[in-house]
Amino acid sequence: MNRGAPAKAGHGGSHASACDQCTVRHRAICSAVDFDHTADLDALVGHRDLAAGRSIFEEGDDGGTVFNISAGEVRLYKLLPDGRRQITGFLRPGDFLGLSSHGAYAYSAEAMTNVSLCVFRIGDLEKLFDAFPKVRNRMLEKANDELAVAQEQMLLLGRKTAREKVLSFLLRRGRHEDDDGYNPEVSVPMTRSDIADYLGLTVETVSRTFTALREEGLIETPSAHSVFLPNIKRIKDIAGAF
Repeated sequence: MNRGAPAKAGHGGSHASACDQCTVRHRAICSAVDFDHTADLDALVGHRDLAAGRSIFEEGDDGGTVFNISAGEVRLYKLLPDGRRQITGFLRPGDFLGLSSHGAYAYSAEAMTNVSLCVFRIGDLEKLFDAFPKVRNRMLEKANDELAVAQEQMLLLGRKTAREKVLSFLLRRGRHEDDDGYNPEVSVPMTRSDIADYLGLTVETVSRTFTALREEGLIETPSAHSVFLPNIKRIKDIAGAF
């Protein structure tokens, strides 16, 4: 896979006010740094832009760098020895990735759309924790959120039908960041193959399920990368969502 360009230095220069201008800062771990100290944050962070399809890192690579997504979307995946792929997650602006438990990445990450990343060396992240302990607490909150999503994914893969899986996936895409509400207009930038590898289905099953749901009036597809959910309550009932 293609590699991205090296991270641009985040020490002053054109990125001096990047943290102040960040539109997803409220979702990221650095939201715990108040605006009076964003210059300290800027001094520790680098920046990287990647085109869609470019690799951020691959499973087994040295895990000395972590990332926060400031724009675009990322797919996380693991490969079986025979080349089969299991997508384990889709990340959005404000999400964090790259922490490793034994010095190497346990999964691969790839830009699904054009992405912009904030880049921290592990040593600089530890400096950030020391200077701003609330950032560590924010990191724990994000980790708890990821655990909850992983538990939902285990249920989805193990017990739900193809119909329930697709509807659950769309509901998750439309769920509001800060409450239990849902946006009926859902962005779906990934391919049907991506969705299949995430839900443990074949591409053909995903395509047939989308067609059936559309014919039932449960979804509308105004474009190739967007889905409209006309009746959230009914969809939640069918998907077994809470």
